[in-house]
Amino acid sequence: MRTRRAFPSNGGAVTSQRPVRNAAARGRAGCAPASTRGPEQAQPSALVCASLAALLRLVPPRVAESRPPCDLDSEARPEARGCPPGSPPCPARAVPTVRGLGWTMLESIRVTGNSIVLPPKPKNKVKRCHFSTLPKPKPQPQLSRSFEKGDDSSGKKFCILTAIKPTNLEKEKLRFFKSDYTYNPQFEYANSSLPGVLAKHSSASDRFLKQSINIMELTLQKYGSYEKFEQATGGSLLSKTRIWSHVRRYMVKEGCMGEIVVHLTEDLLSRASMTVVNGCPTLTINVSTAREHWLEGMLRHEIGTHYFRGINNLQQPWNSWTGRKKHELKPNNPTEEGLASLHSVLFRKDPFLWRAALLYYTVYRASQMSFCELFRDIGKFVKDPGTRWDYCVRAKRGWTDTSQPGCFSKDQVYLDGILQILRYRDTIDFHLLTALGKVSYEDVDRLKGLAVTENTRVPHFLQDRDRYMEHLEKIMEVNELADRELKGLIC
Repeated sequence: MRTRRAFPSNGGAVTSQRPVRNAAARGRAGCAPASTRGPEQAQPSALVCASLAALLRLVPPRVAESRPPCDLDSEARPEARGCPPGSPPCPARAVPTVRGLGWTMLESIRVTGNSIVLPPKPKNKVKRCHFSTLPKPKPQPQLSRSFEKGDDSSGKKFCILTAIKPTNLEKEKLRFFKSDYTYNPQFEYANSSLPGVLAKHSSASDRFLKQSINIMELTLQKYGSYEKFEQATGGSLLSKTRIWSHVRRYMVKEGCMGEIVVHLTEDLLSRASMTVVNGCPTLTINVSTAREHWLEGMLRHEIGTHYFRGINNLQQPWNSWTGRKKHELKPNNPTEEGLASLHSVLFRKDPFLWRAALLYYTVYRASQMSFCELFRDIGKFVKDPGTRWDYCVRAKRGWTDTSQPGCFSKDQVYLDGILQILRYRDTIDFHLLTALGKVSYEDVDRLKGLAVTENTRVPHFLQDRDRYMEHLEKIMEVNELADRELKGLIC
């Protein structure tokens, strides 16, 4: 049996495949009795009819096969449903719902009319946000020159930190711990350029040794141990889901969502690293050190400092090795890492410069000691064997036979840069220091007349200069650094 209801439109016809068999089915189809149907339930019927009529008016009419219109059951008529005479009839196959357009067809419907060509489905889909993914940025090959970790005098670039990472690190770690900390690791490397790299980074300084020791002793006096300091000020370790959430929130705050690839890993000697991979800025985060109250500081370090200065550097006349030589720029370190390290602790309740101090101290001792001796020596500041291993590896990386004194001195750049910036904090234009790109604080005044300052990126925490300077003063106070002392050390 077939029924057909012809709607009063431009000649189109709607044909239903099956009838409503009983009153209960008609109730499910949207024709509820007047006694149980509220005023809001009566609306979908009129809406459905109007929508279908509008759809049919889009179809050029043609003569449909001549059939008499079906006679609705008495309950389906408007008068039987409690509606005023003249109300649109309730389609027997429509059920009001909250999905889609507000109704769902119980039976299949066929529209008779001339064929039309509908526009193609839009390609731009709304992307769903997941905790494990962030928008993928477009590759920008030119970024590489702004984020490289090392330059040589010939202008060739390669990542020093990648070159000096031992290929047998896990194997040697296992052997070291099995020996009860008496075995000196023998590291292997994949890069053949290490001798030249080590020649530039094997000389340790004791210039700020006193300050590094004092900073760590102040921290231990207040918290008792590094482990207690870490727990009290860093908070709990974060799950990967919460790390993604923090990163996304920070990127939204800085207006850089979708510009940076983010990777989470446990295979990283540092807490995080900003590099360029296949032309895309890439932030790698060590999940084993990502703590609740320290994570945003790390993001200020990597994104708010390294990334923004790198992006700003691209539009400057010194955005290439040739340009840097032409304008006689000083090396961007120790300014780069010193500034980033200050931003790591900027808003902490107790902004102790512990990490920069321990890195400085460990490098200096590594230049005088074997791996095992160094491991025992820093035990007076750090008890956890795993943490001590990480610091010792950083100081000894690049070396093959760690039974000999020797260091990779680059980790001293953090405290060095911090103290230099604090020494001249009152005369440095920190806004310009970021806007000019990868430059030393010593070059800012000389370069500002040559710089392109339009459309530069400056992080949110630099917008309020007074607040920023107040926090620099707090860092000085907490770490008991005096201006007279710094002026005597840094001319």
